[in-house]
Amino acid sequence: MKVSAVSLLSTRLSNQLLTWSGSKLYVYPIKGLRGIELESAEIGPQGIHHDRRFMLYEVQATTGVLKKIQLDTHPACALFEPRIVPGSQEGGSEVVVSFLGNPPRDGEPGDDDHGSVSVPLEPDLSTLEKISVDLHGSPASAYRMGTGYDNWFSQRFGVETMLVYLGDGRRAVLGKTLPPKAAQGQQQRGWISSLTSYIPGARQGGEDSTPWITFSDVAPLMVASESSLQDVRSRLLGGYPVEMYKFRPNIVVDGQAEDAWAEDFWAELRIGPGNTLQLTGNCVRCVSLNVDYKTGKPAEGEEGNVLKRLMKDRRVDAGSKWSPVFGRYAFLDGRHNETITVSVGDGVEVTRRNTERSVWDWPDL
Repeated sequence: MKVSAVSLLSTRLSNQLLTWSGSKLYVYPIKGLRGIELESAEIGPQGIHHDRRFMLYEVQATTGVLKKIQLDTHPACALFEPRIVPGSQEGGSEVVVSFLGNPPRDGEPGDDDHGSVSVPLEPDLSTLEKISVDLHGSPASAYRMGTGYDNWFSQRFGVETMLVYLGDGRRAVLGKTLPPKAAQGQQQRGWISSLTSYIPGARQGGEDSTPWITFSDVAPLMVASESSLQDVRSRLLGGYPVEMYKFRPNIVVDGQAEDAWAEDFWAELRIGPGNTLQLTGNCVRCVSLNVDYKTGKPAEGEEGNVLKRLMKDRRVDAGSKWSPVFGRYAFLDGRHNETITVSVGDGVEVTRRNTERSVWDWPDL
């Protein structure tokens, strides 16, 4: 298969390797906001370059406690559209965020008609205030981007908001979503036995050799299948055309070589020549699927029933029995110490499958 649709390159027989192609690539520089569709992407141990390095928090008025801003709790995230502007001799690359909703009553001087704001993708850490943040029980140090950015987002969300940058911070991977230490020799081993080869906290030759994540939920990458999206559409009245971007994947494969939901058992994918991903856990879903991206509010009608339709028979993870599954979390294989490049249309091959379903076990999530 590829990273979209191409002709079937092999049979559906489950005991054979299947090859097809990748159809879409997405990056999300600021967690929770809309993604950016790419034709090619650099992928390293922390996923696609620039993915979820920034995050927004709501500052609680009475306590000052930081509350994460994501689509499920703040559906207005859907109204913020980012794009990456490459750097020049005068400065580095930026992510320019446009607001698609109604303009606030008062704007921040210096904005483009108060409708967009530019954020440097690699800000100077020496100029920023360091703070501690937490996401899903995995804390990290981060940096405040400053009051100008905070004010711009606050005016549009309608609550006091803080933009933070991970910088040199690290979030630990919790539970058993870690990949095996090495993929070699794993072909005949199941998911659980493979994980026993990884000792959390062990250094294997460098500061970044122990897996860590940015502001992605639980793993650097999320992989989804077009075949499964077609099944979701078939569940909605009239075949409502729910779009893949609602599921917020990084890598989408066309999946026409396999039936819907075959990815539940994928353990390893090879993309292009020798680029291997280890798939270690299911992506369990929430009410963010029901957000209307045109209004930034919970959708009405059938568009607001996506989660409900999946609840019928997609609650297949025993570790999160009330949440339906769509997609798989992934890590770049431990044998890759440098960044790889993948493109839409690259061949994708399932090189290892689990015999049992993965079990969600991220603590308190």
